[in-house]
Amino acid sequence: MNMKTEAIPMITNGPVGLWATWKEDVNCVFERDPAARNYFEILLTYPGVHAVLLYRLSHKLWKAKWFFTARMLAYLVRLLTNVDIHPGARIGARLFIDHGAGVVIGETAELGDDVTLYHGVTLGGTSWNKGKRHPTLGDRVLVGAGAKILGPITIGADARVGANSVVVANVPADGTVVGIPGRVVADQKLSTGSSGINLNHHMIPDPVGRAMACMLERIDKLEAQLEKQGALESGYQFKFYSQCEPGSDICDNECPDGKRYAHAHGE
Repeated sequence: MNMKTEAIPMITNGPVGLWATWKEDVNCVFERDPAARNYFEILLTYPGVHAVLLYRLSHKLWKAKWFFTARMLAYLVRLLTNVDIHPGARIGARLFIDHGAGVVIGETAELGDDVTLYHGVTLGGTSWNKGKRHPTLGDRVLVGAGAKILGPITIGADARVGANSVVVANVPADGTVVGIPGRVVADQKLSTGSSGINLNHHMIPDPVGRAMACMLERIDKLEAQLEKQGALESGYQFKFYSQCEPGSDICDNECPDGKRYAHAHGE
């Protein structure tokens, strides 16, 4: 598996004006949330949008070295939205924070364009030292609900982070990472929508389930061999699988070879 990560340009080619940036931040909601119906609803009822719009202002204050004013604004935004974005974070165009509750983005975090974060996401640091200590996310990265990405690591462009994962190592572009600690389980290009963003964060591979299925298949084959050699009573597998309920996920999906053998050699 290729674990090479690509360099991520953090200077976007999008508009530099605050008003134009705000407009893009609002418009992107229609592409990534089918529940969004109109601008009025988005501007009044989306805490994630409120947090991003006001972050843009606090970030400008931070760059102008109005540090206390920027931090105070960020604090008030946190009280209002339950989203904590440090004004020093560098965030590209069209960030969408869905639902908003409990999202934390640290001071040295860097996000590319078109990133999507669900509720409960933390982009956190792992060091008390000043300097780069938070993650870097490439363009079009999607982070599922409750995921934690910790330390100065890089999540490559178009990668997906499964819900509740804890990621502490680099993830390659187009990769999918799940688990605690996070493990890359796929690194192939996935289909995307018209916006070029893959929102199918529920379609996550299950490496543990896959390993269990392989083990069950192996046990089936070993039992079949033992039955042929007389080490198991004749019809042992058939007796086991004959107790399966119709449409059983275990028998039909996880152990299909064993079920087929049992039916082929049934008494």
